[in-house]
Amino acid sequence: MHNENLKELTVRGIILGALITVIFTASNVYLGLKVGMTFASSIPAAVISMAVLKFFKDSSILENNMVQTQASSAGTLSSVIFVLPGLLMMGYWQDFPFWQTMLICAAGGTLGVLFTIPLRRAMVVNSDLPYPEGVAAAEILKAGNHEDGDSGVKDIAYGGVLAGLVAFLTNGLRVMADGASAWIQTSKAAFQLPMGFSLALLGAGYLIGIVGGIAMLIGVILTWGVAVPYFTMSGDIAADASLIDAAMVVWKTKVRFIGVGTIGIAAIWTLLILMKPMIEGMVHSFRMLKGGQAESEHRVDIDLSPKTMIYILIATVVLIVISLHHFIAAAPISPELSILLVVVCTFLAVFIGFFVAAASGYMAGLVGSSSSPISGIGIISVIVISLVLVSIGNASGLFETVDGQKFLTALTLFTASIVLTTATISNDNLQDLKTGLLVDATPWRQQVALIIGCFVGALVIAPVLEILYHAYGFSGALPRPDMDPSQALSAPQATLMTTISQGIFTNKLEWTYILTGVGLGAVLITIDAFLKKVSNKVFGLPVIAVGIGIYLPPSINMPVIVGAFLAWIMTRHIAKLGNKEVSAKAERFGTLFSAGLIVGESLMGVILAFIIAASVTTGGSEAPLSLNLENWDTIGEWLGLIVFIVGIVIFASRVLRAKKSD
Repeated sequence: MHNENLKELTVRGIILGALITVIFTASNVYLGLKVGMTFASSIPAAVISMAVLKFFKDSSILENNMVQTQASSAGTLSSVIFVLPGLLMMGYWQDFPFWQTMLICAAGGTLGVLFTIPLRRAMVVNSDLPYPEGVAAAEILKAGNHEDGDSGVKDIAYGGVLAGLVAFLTNGLRVMADGASAWIQTSKAAFQLPMGFSLALLGAGYLIGIVGGIAMLIGVILTWGVAVPYFTMSGDIAADASLIDAAMVVWKTKVRFIGVGTIGIAAIWTLLILMKPMIEGMVHSFRMLKGGQAESEHRVDIDLSPKTMIYILIATVVLIVISLHHFIAAAPISPELSILLVVVCTFLAVFIGFFVAAASGYMAGLVGSSSSPISGIGIISVIVISLVLVSIGNASGLFETVDGQKFLTALTLFTASIVLTTATISNDNLQDLKTGLLVDATPWRQQVALIIGCFVGALVIAPVLEILYHAYGFSGALPRPDMDPSQALSAPQATLMTTISQGIFTNKLEWTYILTGVGLGAVLITIDAFLKKVSNKVFGLPVIAVGIGIYLPPSINMPVIVGAFLAWIMTRHIAKLGNKEVSAKAERFGTLFSAGLIVGESLMGVILAFIIAASVTTGGSEAPLSLNLENWDTIGEWLGLIVFIVGIVIFASRVLRAKKSD
């Protein structure tokens, strides 16, 4: 049963894993900066790996599992973008220094792997946590191992080509709009009916599902149907400003902060709910550590040895010290203070990282990596690190200057990004170990594959961030004065973390609106608990999703909501047939086509960023491929809408073919 003689961690597997890691890391960095969400890459990675390794006679399910283990770190490590761009938004960095960015990603990721190894027995082997993505990846590996027909690679390819082509027409040639909105204006109130045409976001919505989709829709309605009209009616609008411009200003300066409060309280509440089982898991794993390796030294029971882990931990801490020292050395402070800050921040990164690893691992097991409130962990670590550095700043007099405040804010974000990479990788490691358990993989080999994945991903993140920043800019941080702010990537979480840390250091947080959001969040949490109790957990109202609906630009929210409703309609339609096998196939086709749409559009975004960056650096235009058609705005909007609807029809037909292939 234990697949004794099969190849597992091979050179060709590591190379293939590295290539897939590069592609998915680039896609996820783009998607995360645009929408504030990343997708779990283990399932598409497993499918691609099976397709490629089929060409080798001696490939096995275990080798495929190693490739997806390594590549899955790509999706998760790219979550560092939830904090790091904040350093550019606050004007501390002008670009992403390669070595510093690489070191914090690699070191934080490696800590995430190390901290979850002691949790494996307690949380994976001897626990009944569902691990949705881990189980799904194992099912796909098993199915691909047995079947020679419809493995699903085509779905990723079709989705990728379709979304890539549409993104090229929209953002490259600019012959189609990426969204449109109708405004309804009464005497002084402005209501917006928004729509975006992104196929990647359609795919993301399909993966999120109906419960998250409805929650985001509620957020959009509260924003554009209630809050913005209320503020535009009650506020004074300048004589020369249009009502629409005024409405957008109101949303940016007031309503978004309500979203911040809602997301913050929801994230903290989720952590509080998970506190008890998480502490139990940690106590259990400490007991396990004392007992050492289990008596049974079978291949499927062996983790990295405690000795190896200690060596890797020391090496990782050294990397963190180097990157922090390099970051702090640039500031004009005394050597004694800089040594103190290096020691304190290293301790905070490792210490908070350890607790966060246990929390994230547990949440991933409970709700899956994609749904785990990583941004909440980011917010909490930013607050904890800020408060520690505020006391050091007060004691050392650093607080007396604006530059000192700015430096401490930047240091908070830098340290928090190490904690965040630890959290995301621990999230991912336990999912992968669950997949490994189900296909009889060797745990220590998977742990080695994940550490390799962290280093490969870390090498990609800095240059991709650099290119995207110079091509599109981030909201609030444009590298050149003549750039089009509407093309900037919104980087919602990074904006949020920066706002919070700057607010703590300068005492200038928009507390009124944030506290309104906290109040709204508390009401929604109560509604969520009530719905879950009444419906026996069938219905709920994910409060973070409502907060995201308020916080993100409406053209981004709407295609996600459409995707969620599409998933619901397709699932209902196929469930009526009463055939479980067809339902499972349809779900797999939908998941893979969604992943294809996300990867296709995101990669086209990265490719276009290369082209734009090359054009700008040689003195060319911001939109080198644009056809610049005259009087084209309305036609472009209609074209965008038509192509979006065609995309939905193609998507539905790909899923419905599960009925035919039965």
